[in-house]
Amino acid sequence: MTNKVFMPGCSLPSYSPEGVAAIAAHLKNVFPEMGAVQKCCGKPTAAIGQADKFKERYSQLQADFDKLEAEQVIVACQSCYGMIKKSGGKQKPLSLWKLLPEIGLPPELVGKANDSDVVFTIHDSCSTRYESELQDGIRWILNELGYKTVEPEFTRENTRCCGFGGMVVPANPGVANRVVQRRVDEFQSDHVVVYCAACRASMMGVGQNSWHILDLMFGPVVMKDSPAPVNVLASPVKAWFNRYKSKAALIKCVSL
Repeated sequence: MTNKVFMPGCSLPSYSPEGVAAIAAHLKNVFPEMGAVQKCCGKPTAAIGQADKFKERYSQLQADFDKLEAEQVIVACQSCYGMIKKSGGKQKPLSLWKLLPEIGLPPELVGKANDSDVVFTIHDSCSTRYESELQDGIRWILNELGYKTVEPEFTRENTRCCGFGGMVVPANPGVANRVVQRRVDEFQSDHVVVYCAACRASMMGVGQNSWHILDLMFGPVVMKDSPAPVNVLASPVKAWFNRYKSKAALIKCVSL
């Protein structure tokens, strides 16, 4: 029986196989019996009203959970967290960002960025608007790492969308660009930290230097002259290849 299962979502594996592998290894050290599932929760189909397609995709995900006899799903994606929470299934979602303050970071990460000269603006995902414990977890992680942060005017329960939500990008890219530009214009620093890979892709698309929080955890210390990671999600081929690499890393991790 696998009591806990780690589910990184779709966007994060497409963006950072290295980040997925590193956080999975940390979780595996804490929860030796942990399993993993890399599959879409179906939210994009739900967002565009394809109810039957959504039921089909979510049922496939549910079958994977049941096969592993999972009781709790540790999720890194806020959309997945919401969909599992609404599903009514027996598995309970647990946000990775709420969990990390409870289990701690790998010791070598604590204080790694104490000498960084960067001030990060925190962008909260709109899908977590009312998840205060999750938001607190993000700020705890940044404080443990040693990064200095600032809040934008619209933050936490008043945060604004990055322009990616609701499948607006494929449906009306002009609106999506206006939404994300409005958001980045509010930021009080040149460096932004997010905890959603899709949010990061939206901001990078309009030239806003952004980092996923896993970049800050497992990547090099960011300084003012550090370039932001490449916007991999702008290339479908690279994104799909990264997702393959992430899945291979998860299989290796849970097999140990």
